[in-house]
Amino acid sequence: MRNFVLAGLFAGAMALPAAADYTIIAPANPGGGWDQTARTMQTVMQEEGISRSAQVQNVPGAGGTIGLAQFASQNRGNPDALIVGGYVMVGAILTNNSPVSLADVTPIARLTGEYEAIVVPAASPIESIDGLIEQLKADPGSVSWAGGSAGGTDHIAVGLIAKAAGVDPTTINYIAYSGGGEALAAILGNQVTAGISSLGEFEAQIQAGTLRLLATSAPEPIEGVDATTLKEAGLDVVLENWRMVAAAPDLTDEQKAKISADIEAMVTSENWQKQLADKGWADTYLAGAEFDAQLESDIAATEAVLRDIGLVK
Repeated sequence: MRNFVLAGLFAGAMALPAAADYTIIAPANPGGGWDQTARTMQTVMQEEGISRSAQVQNVPGAGGTIGLAQFASQNRGNPDALIVGGYVMVGAILTNNSPVSLADVTPIARLTGEYEAIVVPAASPIESIDGLIEQLKADPGSVSWAGGSAGGTDHIAVGLIAKAAGVDPTTINYIAYSGGGEALAAILGNQVTAGISSLGEFEAQIQAGTLRLLATSAPEPIEGVDATTLKEAGLDVVLENWRMVAAAPDLTDEQKAKISADIEAMVTSENWQKQLADKGWADTYLAGAEFDAQLESDIAATEAVLRDIGLVK
């Protein structure tokens, strides 16, 4: 009888689905929002037993489109490959006329959202968002903005700020960097007038006093953040940078369902929720048909905004 019990337990254990060895592509340099998202996924998936050995690979360039193209071509049918993307990638695909789009992979879920932050070096003579806008109105080219890739959330935000201030968006002096780490170095090195990125990417430097936070793109003041909103400053701009995860193309329904279940297990874990709270990321989890519909709507809306501010013809 004992042998039957042991055999049954062994057979049951063997029947359990094995945890995946996921490789997560962060299509940007280390230090930025996609890299942070991928490494947070890595940590939580391993600690929760969702993935035995999750690995992160950085493939930077062109607003994530280089990483996306490589991911799509090299991982067809691979259920262990994931890529982080989001609003920035949507804009970069349109701006760069990328031959590869999110239609060439398998979108799984939206994960997080974060508002934009406008900062200047601590030693800057610009003390407020009003001062920055005053200079922008007087001489748009004299205000250099450091942000992420061309056509991404940061670039769109600057275009919207200029338009709301009555400045021709096509005259802005926007300097695109391939990752948050590079942009941050330029801002801290006083190589630009101001910087713009997701709030979490600047948080440590703001708290350390090396950056001055002028405003956020939130619809209302963010709890615990000592800064006005663009709307409070008289600029009708609200913008949230969302991030998502996608899987490889040409997956079976069963493979997609397994990945979706793993991502749901990750985002519903206490570990993930703690990571969101620590990083100041909003939980915007959305999956399945609802996410597919929202993604289609977001792509159309992003194209409209890019046309409106002159970044796409």
